[in-house]
Amino acid sequence: RVLKPGGRFECLEFSKVSDPLLNTIYRTYSKRVIPELGARVANDRDSYDYLVESIRRHPDQLQLLSQLSAAGFKSPSYRNLTFGVVAIHSGFK
Repeated sequence: RVLKPGGRFECLEFSKVSDPLLNTIYRTYSKRVIPELGARVANDRDSYDYLVESIRRHPDQLQLLSQLSAAGFKSPSYRNLTFGVVAIHSGFK
């Protein structure tokens, strides 16, 4: 995508839960429940296993913030939603 000068970038992505207890619960849910739901509802466990793995490999909030800054975005920031399960990253070009 292309932003015009001064344009605002907003990105909602899966992210990392920072609270250790909630992170353990979320990781267990992700590994056991999400693929099982995919198998039962969509008859496609493999895609949901892939989804969980891709979320695990995605940069955390601070890594993505650093990448935005390195890419030249001004005032990069993020806001956690659902305890950090997802985050909205933003910045200006």
